[in-house]
This record gives sequence, C-alpha cells and structure tokens, in this order.
Amino acid sequence: MSDTEKPAASETTEKKVGSTLEADLTKYKTAADIIHNVTKKLIELAVEGAKVIDLCIEGDKLIEEGTGAVYNKAVKGVRVSKGIAFPTCISVNNTVAHFSPLESDPLSSQVLSKGDVVKIQLGAHIDGFASVTAETIVVGASTENPVTGRRADVVKAAWTAAEAAMRTLKVGNKNWAVTEIVGRTSAAWNCKPVEGAFVYQGMLSCQQTQNVIDGKKRIILNPSEGQKRDFEAATFGENEVYGIDILVSSGEDGKARLEESRTTIFQRDSSVTYQLKMKNSRAVFSEVQKKAGAFPFNIRTLEDEKRARMGLQEAVQHSLVKPYEVIYTPANTFVAGFHFTIALLPAGPSLITHPPIWYKPELLKTDKELEDEELKSLLARNLRENKKSKKKAQKAEDAKAEV
Repeated sequence: MSDTEKPAASETTEKKVGSTLEADLTKYKTAADIIHNVTKKLIELAVEGAKVIDLCIEGDKLIEEGTGAVYNKAVKGVRVSKGIAFPTCISVNNTVAHFSPLESDPLSSQVLSKGDVVKIQLGAHIDGFASVTAETIVVGASTENPVTGRRADVVKAAWTAAEAAMRTLKVGNKNWAVTEIVGRTSAAWNCKPVEGAFVYQGMLSCQQTQNVIDGKKRIILNPSEGQKRDFEAATFGENEVYGIDILVSSGEDGKARLEESRTTIFQRDSSVTYQLKMKNSRAVFSEVQKKAGAFPFNIRTLEDEKRARMGLQEAVQHSLVKPYEVIYTPANTFVAGFHFTIALLPAGPSLITHPPIWYKPELLKTDKELEDEELKSLLARNLRENKKSKKKAQKAEDAKAEV
C-alpha cells in the first residue's frame, strides 16, 4: 500500500480514553467517503464541452444525496446534522478558487476545453465534522497524451508539495514549517504557492473542530514580509484535525487579484454579533443559519437568489457573513490545487480524505525533477511510522552498539 493510500477504518480508528475521538473520526471518514465518490463522478463528467455550472450543481446534489443516506436514526429524539461543508467549486486555469456561478451570472456559460487545468473542490459534514477535498485534473489528458509544459509542472509541484506538507504536519512542529516546505517543494518546478494576501477569503489552511473549518491555528502560504512578521505562530497538537489547502501557481511570484467574477459563496462568522436593521437582511440571515449553519454556502441554495444577494449586503458589511471571493493569477498562468483533511493521532498523522483520483505520474511529462535530497528523503517516508519497522531498526542499532 502506498504512503497516501487511505487505510481501512479499522487501521486508522484510534481510541482515546475518556474522549469521543473514535466516534468523531468515524463521522469525518464517512463524510470523506461521500466526497470521494462525488469527486469521482465529477471527474468522469469533466470532459471537453461540459458546463462548469452544471458540474457545480451536480456536485452539490450528490453531496446532499450522499449525506442524506447515512446517520438517519435519531438519538434521544435528536437527528444528526449533515450536508454540504463546502459548496462544489470548479475553478479553471488561472482561476485560483471558489468559482461556482449562478445561472444569472455572466460567466455561467463557461465550458471546459481540452487542456484546461481544472480544480474540483467540495466538502461534506456529518454532525458538524467536516471533510473537504480538492484535486486538479487536466481535461483530455491520458497516458497516451500526457500533460506537458507548465501545466504538467504546476500539477506535479502542487501534489508533491501536498505530500511534503502531510509529512511536515506532525505534533510539535510549527505552522511555519509547512509554509517553508511547500515553498521549497514548489520551487523545484519553478512554481510558487499562491500568495497569502487573501487571508480573509478562505485562502488559509486551518485547524478544524466540530462545526468549525476555520479554527484559530492556521497556515499561510507565500506570505508577504508583513505577514511573516504579524501572522500568529502555532504548534500542532495531538488529536487535532486540519484542512490543508495547497494552491500553487505557474507564475513567477504567485500573486493573485480580484476580477469581475461575482462572489457566490459565503459563510457565517459566529464570532461576530450585530443586530441587522433591514427586514430582508434579517430574513436572509435567518435562512442562512437554518440551511448552512456554520459552514460555507452558495447563494444558489437560498430560496430567492436576487433577494438573498441583496439581503447579504448588510450582513457582509458588518462582518456577520464573510465572502469567499473568486481570485485570479495573471492570464496565461495556471493554478493547481489539492486540499486534504488530516488528523494528528497519537501514532502519527492519519489522512482522513482520500488520495487524488485522477493524479498519476504517467499522466504528466515534465523535464524538471526534485533534486533537493532533504525533500526526497522526507517524501520517501511513510506518512505514519510503522511501529514494527521502528522496533527492528532500534534492535539493529542496539546490536551494533554492543559489538
């Protein structure tokens, strides 16, 4: 079994006395299985000529169907909450993230073309325990017709950086270690992580807890000098769960900017309180709380899209709701992204979400390779240390010492 293959539940479920860790992991993994199946279906549908909006709508529908089929027994009269933890986004080429248009949007007619670098992101939750995933595919690629050039470079860089990040995300390490390792790995393919300037638009990797996907411990990529100085350092702890978002650009500096795309994804900020003045704003905010709770939502899921957009203006203005804005790197650049959810368990990191479905080395043809020996050694390690191998190595060391 390869390092990043998802072990069976029996191998990864770990008990912690006096805690609900085992039950929580089961819910995380159930959500992960659902989004894995949804992603698989979307990859099958993401062919030349497919409409982006159709893929987004289908993804959300499949998440609702998948979560609707599990945990249907009420416990003490209370039903488990479940559903979308992150709306389906299909972000193409130099679109970094969060693209999920409405029918009324000017860009709703966008279709996929051969060679498009497509990032598929989505998430589901069971009882507030969310698994979010993202992976990158290239439309029309095959082993007979592999991806080449900067497209191949950026996809290879992003997934290799994701694998390096998994192995750096260990109990006792600091968030800056992940920042540094992702930057170093991306550089092997002359790529850069997308800049961390958009820290309030969902461009951070964050600790997760029940009903929280944007916790206080956070990781930033490609920070500015000011962010290096001001961004809070954090140490990873045992039994913590993280959602890690790796976004890498083929551009020289990873800089991104806002363009004319309309924001469609928002999230309630539970840390902010404000009494909305307008009747429509209060009605829309109430609907958001009922349908999405603490998780990001697409305006599409609300009863009246036009009324909802108007009602959200006051809530956004007073930070009750935060937008996930659509940002872009410069034209003629490509962005590849991978998102994984991971638990830091006593025996080591455990990948909750599944490895990429589409990604295979034979689909990418690049003339650049990783030469950094330290990074190669890091990537050669198993994600979780094998206890038997560790004991054997220790015995061998002890035997040498006795000679």
